[in-house]
Amino acid sequence: MFKFSAFALLLTLTFAKANSQALNTLSAAEKKEGWKLLFDGKDLRGWHAYGGKAPGSAWIIEQGAIKLNVPERAGNKAKNGGDIVIDELITGDFEFKAEWKVSKFANSGIFFFVNEAAKYPNMHDTGLELQVIDDKIYDGAKENTHRASDFFGIANARLREGKPQGEWNKIHFIVKKGRLIVYQDEFIVQEHDLNSADWKQKVAKSGLKAAPIAKGSYAGRIGLQDWGSTVWYRNVKLKKL
Repeated sequence: MFKFSAFALLLTLTFAKANSQALNTLSAAEKKEGWKLLFDGKDLRGWHAYGGKAPGSAWIIEQGAIKLNVPERAGNKAKNGGDIVIDELITGDFEFKAEWKVSKFANSGIFFFVNEAAKYPNMHDTGLELQVIDDKIYDGAKENTHRASDFFGIANARLREGKPQGEWNKIHFIVKKGRLIVYQDEFIVQEHDLNSADWKQKVAKSGLKAAPIAKGSYAGRIGLQDWGSTVWYRNVKLKKL
């Protein structure tokens, strides 16, 4: 029995190793499908400060992850932090993947369709925010659109099954032929028809009523928010459709 168990364990470990993928890399299948890395695990090439140049020094690389390091705050931001966005402007359908985790009671977001312009002084004035947050902040509170994988101020996630602080959550964001779908940890948590009256009404009632998406424009950049909390991101990938 012992010999069999040891052999079974060896097979399990060998299988797991064979099917594991190094952080911040593309598999052969992903390369064939057209995925590309937005973060190589080493530096922030391809990213810049929202409305500015180099990312603030609070954005660091730690153990193969982008980390917003917040030992000290300046208002609701990290000292020497600020929001960051990718250099590339996305103008058509796409898929986006990333993993995120948060520190205790952290609050942040991944932004989509971000337009950098003087009339949008803040990233949250222009981009659609997918919440990155420790839901424990809202323990006992009424339902709102401020929890993990909610579209902030617009739409609730279907499920509340996010991993707790300190654990990695996987996000898969898809915009294709007028439909927007978001998976969190393999579960569909958002699904919307971007041309529907329901979606347009949600946006019109939100803080994005003056943003480009309120006029049906879904071009822009992807951004990571600095809201004064320590957060991490890795395996950040993009595929244009």
